[in-house]
Amino acid sequence: MANVLDIRRRIRSVRSTRQITKAMKMISTARLRKAQDQALAARPYAQMLSSVLKSLVDRAEVFDPETGEAKHPLLAQREEKNVLLLVVTADKGLAGAFSANILKTATRFFQTKADRNVEIGVVGRKGRDFFRRRFPQMPPAGEQRAGRVQVASERVALSNINFAMANEMAERVIEAYANGTVDSVYLIFNEFKSVIAQRVIVDQILPIEKIGEADIRQIDEMEKKQKERAAEAARSAGVALEPADTSEIDAKAATFGTAQVDYIYEQSPMELFHGLLPKYVAVQIYRALLESNAAEQAARMTAMDSATNNASDLIDSLTLKMNRARQASITKEIIEIVSGAAAL
Repeated sequence: MANVLDIRRRIRSVRSTRQITKAMKMISTARLRKAQDQALAARPYAQMLSSVLKSLVDRAEVFDPETGEAKHPLLAQREEKNVLLLVVTADKGLAGAFSANILKTATRFFQTKADRNVEIGVVGRKGRDFFRRRFPQMPPAGEQRAGRVQVASERVALSNINFAMANEMAERVIEAYANGTVDSVYLIFNEFKSVIAQRVIVDQILPIEKIGEADIRQIDEMEKKQKERAAEAARSAGVALEPADTSEIDAKAATFGTAQVDYIYEQSPMELFHGLLPKYVAVQIYRALLESNAAEQAARMTAMDSATNNASDLIDSLTLKMNRARQASITKEIIEIVSGAAAL
């Protein structure tokens, strides 16, 4: 049995760790509230953009009436031979299985595309390190592919997410799709609705089949135990479990595209459609970055809450062990004294 001094030293160490995890939980809670506000603030713009595009589709010939081919390159559908996969992970750890679940979903995606070439666009340091160890980097233009699956681009340092970042990523994606380098673009991220309503999804963003509706190809929901643990952490931190009610805003934005009135556009509807469609792709990527950031903070808050509770349980267990060791030591000393007195 360990002596009392060693156990006390261990208890002090665990208490210090508990203070760190408690502080990290508070930081993640504050960042989660900020991330939720950012995602909520960006939603009306995305909804109105979708409504405007739906309205333009009704007023412009986006498909050739004779051949049926799309007049915009982002609507053109072709045989899927080369795939671009955007994977949004975290920069930092201590967030439970947040990044691991996303990377598992990406691995299963590769299995479904076993007969196609896949290029990976990684967002986040965790994903970058994971794919670097498993797949080669894409060689310069004009050279032979490094493998069936290769890493095409990397982006880290996601501390300050803004629309300019998403727009830059969208421009590269659109260029690759428009010039025929890739035939489809998929996006894997953790969709966030609330602390207990999260899921890892695979969303096809190109080609655009239906404006305003996500083309989800794969979903991985949270398990019941994960939801219970997240709910417990949220209650202790004072975070709302239910998502914000935006039904009124959604209904108001939806009326724009369905209103039976004739809008007067400053440019022709087709010209506006060509200009706004790339922004629609950028908004989808921006939404994925914001929701992934919120989901990461929620996962870290839950992980730090569990770590704090485990540290408290360990302190209680070590305290009991220390008391037993101290009692055993006292009993031993008493026995030695009584035995010595009896010998005299």
